[in-house]
Amino acid sequence: MFTGYSDQTVDFLWGIRFNNDRDWFLAHKEDYLRHVSEPTQALGREVYDRFTDKHPKLTAGLGLHVCRIYRDARRLHGRGPYKDHLWFTIRPENDIWSRQPVFWFEIAPEGCSYGVGFWNATAQTMAAMRRDIDENPQRLAKLARRLNKRGDFQLQGRDYARPKGDPSPLLTPWYNKKDISIGLDRPYDETVCSPALVDALIEGYDFLVPYYQYFDSFCKNGLVDLQ
Repeated sequence: MFTGYSDQTVDFLWGIRFNNDRDWFLAHKEDYLRHVSEPTQALGREVYDRFTDKHPKLTAGLGLHVCRIYRDARRLHGRGPYKDHLWFTIRPENDIWSRQPVFWFEIAPEGCSYGVGFWNATAQTMAAMRRDIDENPQRLAKLARRLNKRGDFQLQGRDYARPKGDPSPLLTPWYNKKDISIGLDRPYDETVCSPALVDALIEGYDFLVPYYQYFDSFCKNGLVDLQ
């Protein structure tokens, strides 16, 4: 059962960021297991079980994946061997999941974040979304107004260096995304440090279901080549 993150969680994550080597990690491995890994595993399981029970049709074929702290030794690029943040995703059970929308949660030294979006949106994905905006702008406009009214979740992702177009003040920020997600950043507050974080994630994911369906429609309708 998830009981919340703690001061020890924060201490470890800051510690591994500034002491990213094997000796420091081994000396603090028990702190990692007890205050970072085990809570993240428990949180992921509880959220996944409740969310999939609530949305069985939507989540059919989706699985829970919790990342490991160890970086791929082939892709260190001068970084240390350990991540200073952990995450879990509720994502398709296939080899091309990064090209499909996922629900995600991440814990880092500064706090946590969670939301929905593409882990690695392709140019084809974003082109498909722009075509949809051109052909049926009201479909996204309704979702964009809903997001703006909510306030805490924000449109995220990199913009193209050269804008692709300017359909309207409401839709232009979406239209010019190079990759896209909708996320909420949260500090280590009372909720994050308590079991209430499970309810917060479920409520947030419930709100994000229409955005998941919007993103996923490009894949479901064959607009994006997933082969």
